[in-house]
Amino acid sequence: MSRFRVLVADQAEALFYDLTSLEAVPHEVLRISDPAAHLHDRDLVSDRPGRAYESVGGARHAIEREADPRQRAAERFARRIARRLDETRRKGEFERLIVVAGPPFLGMLRAAMSRPTRSLVAHEIRKDLVHGPVGVLREHLVALSHEEAA
Repeated sequence: MSRFRVLVADQAEALFYDLTSLEAVPHEVLRISDPAAHLHDRDLVSDRPGRAYESVGGARHAIEREADPRQRAAERFARRIARRLDETRRKGEFERLIVVAGPPFLGMLRAAMSRPTRSLVAHEIRKDLVHGPVGVLREHLVALSHEEAA
């Protein structure tokens, strides 16, 4: 069993790494992506918003959508990632979790995670490192180990 599972994610891609210690070289165990993240807004919604009449007078106006289609797609992807973390947690694949994501998506991940999985979060790194080299991730992890030792 790996001691740490590291999730590095953004709205389009999630990488899962295993570590035996914060100084170890991250070993990629899984990669998932969301094809909807690369679509245009027009491809994410079926048609124009509906129209409604004003309660007084005969004016018509478009009904505003409740949420941005990109945000809804990102929230769905965050839930998909959270389900995967739950599955691997139940299988005992990790003891502690480190989550690495930019601030907006990090909040979505927190909201999507179950309480048992959230309780295993040892550290959060508020940076988008999905497309960076693994060496940059490793630098952040080593810095965490130095913080724990101090």
